[in-house]
Amino acid sequence: MAEIIGVVERLWRYPVKSTGGEPLDVVEVDERGLAGDRLYAVRDGAGKFGSGKNTRRFRRMDGLLRLSSRLGSRIDGPELFDPLGGPVGDPNAFLRAYLERDDVELAREDAVSHFDQLPVSVLTTATLDWVRAAVPSAVVDERRFRPNILLRTPPGTPAFVEDDWFGREGWFGRDGGGPTGGEPEGARLTFVRSSERCAMTGTAQPGLPHAPEILKAIAQAHDTRLDALATVEHPGRIRLGDLLALGSAPGRGGRRTPAQAACRTRQNGCPAGSV
Repeated sequence: MAEIIGVVERLWRYPVKSTGGEPLDVVEVDERGLAGDRLYAVRDGAGKFGSGKNTRRFRRMDGLLRLSSRLGSRIDGPELFDPLGGPVGDPNAFLRAYLERDDVELAREDAVSHFDQLPVSVLTTATLDWVRAAVPSAVVDERRFRPNILLRTPPGTPAFVEDDWFGREGWFGRDGGGPTGGEPEGARLTFVRSSERCAMTGTAQPGLPHAPEILKAIAQAHDTRLDALATVEHPGRIRLGDLLALGSAPGRGGRRTPAQAACRTRQNGCPAGSV
C-alpha cells in the first residue's frame, strides 16, 4: 500500500556540474534524470570534469561553486553567472581567466556521464532541520547538499528518514495515487542509497560562508551520509506541491531493483552522489 511521505517544496537543477543551481517550478524527468541537470561541465585538456574533488573522471577546480548556471526553457546551452550574479558573455574565456587555466572549456555531456553515480537526489526538511540544530553556528540551507528535490516532511519526522526508503519505489503526483490501474501521473523513482558527503558541504558559496563544521557533524552522526539517491523507473513530470508516495519495501510485498541490488552487492564500494 502506498505511503505518502511528503510534499515537494523546492526543485533544483544544476545545468553546469559543480556550479550553483537553478530553482524550478516544474521539470520533466527521464531515464537520465531531471532534464538538463548537469548536462554541461567544465572540462580540462585531459578530458576531466571540474568538480569538488579529484577522481579518475573529475578534477578539483576551486571556485566553481561561487558561480551559478541556468537553462530556463533552453537545453542547447546554459547561461553562466559570475560570483556577483552577473551574466557571463563568453563562458570559455571567462572560465579560463577565472580558474587561471588555459585548457578549460564548457562541454556538453557525451559518452562520459557527468554524474558521480545516480541521477536524482532527494533531501527532506527533517534532515535539513537536524543539520541546522546540530551546527547552530553555520548558515545552512539545502544548497549545501545540492539536492534535486527538497521534500517537506510532516512534523515529528526523524532525521535521516531517507534511509528507510532504500529499495522502495516512489512516485510523484497531486493525489499520491501510484502505479495501479495505469501509469502514475508523475515521475517514478527507485531509491538506492545515500550520498557520501565531502568537504564541499562546507565550501563557501554566495550567501553561505565557509563552514567545515557541517561535515564534521554529519560524519559523527551518520557516517558522512545524507539524502536519498535514486534511479528513474518511469519518466514523468515533477512540480512544486506534488506529493511523494512510497510503495512497499522488499520483504513486505516489494521488490529489489537491479540498481539497488547491485549496490548492496558492492556494499560500501558505491561511489558518492553527484555534485
